[in-house]
Amino acid sequence: MHSNRYTILFTMFTTMILAFVLSSVYSNLEEQTQRNVQADIKKNILSSLGFTPEKGKPWTTENVEKIFKSSVTSFVVDKNGNVIPDMLPEDIDPKVTTNAYPLYKKMNDGKVDGFAIPISGKGLWGTMYGYFAIEPDGATAKGITFYKHIETPGLGAEVDKPWFQQNYIGKKFIDENGVLIGIQTVKGKVDQSSPEAYHQVDGISGATITSRGLNEFLLKDLKIYDAYLKQIRKNYNS
Repeated sequence: MHSNRYTILFTMFTTMILAFVLSSVYSNLEEQTQRNVQADIKKNILSSLGFTPEKGKPWTTENVEKIFKSSVTSFVVDKNGNVIPDMLPEDIDPKVTTNAYPLYKKMNDGKVDGFAIPISGKGLWGTMYGYFAIEPDGATAKGITFYKHIETPGLGAEVDKPWFQQNYIGKKFIDENGVLIGIQTVKGKVDQSSPEAYHQVDGISGATITSRGLNEFLLKDLKIYDAYLKQIRKNYNS
């Protein structure tokens, strides 16, 4: 029979080995998870900007990285609309960085073909995260996507369905005087004869609180970028 000392040492040695193995596995999985999360975010940015995978060829992480690198320029602006030099979105630490906001610009044959900004805010059950894309005129919605939320399936969760997101395309978020007003999800169908129809989209049945939250945080986030977008509108119309 082994002595108590042998048993204790064997148990300690085995525990140390298992702890090391588990730590290594966790570290590798965490790195892979973070890569997948970043790829999913980039995929949503691309989707909001109008990129779609080829038929029968779903996007892979490698595809997303390649398209993003070749077609999207990432930079950071402050609330006054100034581009912050030598700073990228990944440099922003929400815990310590202030007055720095990520922005993504789609390029096509050397020309600007849209912008994308992150959006987030409270729905019914929790925070919703997504991206809102803007046409080169700085005034018109190009697309919207959501990559994370906990809204009710069949109700508020419809925000991540194509039928709902496509409603935003072509809608204006400023009025005829250039004042930021956002885009409003209405109850039921938009009355196309209404003078307000240009900045309204069809609502989701049974998801009033989710829709109201989306209206509020989309406007809130657009305000953050309003100074920069005013410059875009001015240059676009000059």
